[in-house]
Amino acid sequence: MKKFLKEFKDFATKGNVLDMAVGVVIGGAFSKIVTSLVDNVFMPLIGIIIGGHDFSSLTIKVKDANIYYGLFIQNVVDFLIVALCLFIVIKTINKMKDLKKKPEVKEEVPAKSEEVILLEDIRDLLKKKTK
Repeated sequence: MKKFLKEFKDFATKGNVLDMAVGVVIGGAFSKIVTSLVDNVFMPLIGIIIGGHDFSSLTIKVKDANIYYGLFIQNVVDFLIVALCLFIVIKTINKMKDLKKKPEVKEEVPAKSEEVILLEDIRDLLKKKTK
């Protein structure tokens, strides 16, 4: 039992698990903000554009069942805005990471001219002769 608890403790305190837990909590809070943005800002504006309709109240009645397709439209818009926001956040974070990285400075070795190559060959030949 002690071994099991130690393994669980090691697992739970690993950086990846903690990072993931923080990500889930922040993601939930971020989702609430975006949902509020969609419900309270975008959907009323879209409703005004299409003639004052409220998407959430759009339904189709089939016998005794109500199909709330307006809520579905609202959820699709919510998803698209969340996806767009995450895309922008991730793109910004990646740009910031790229700025932190120092570009590797490669020292360019200038190409030797034919005269320099010829002179080096002559020097090498003279060294061989003198030995």
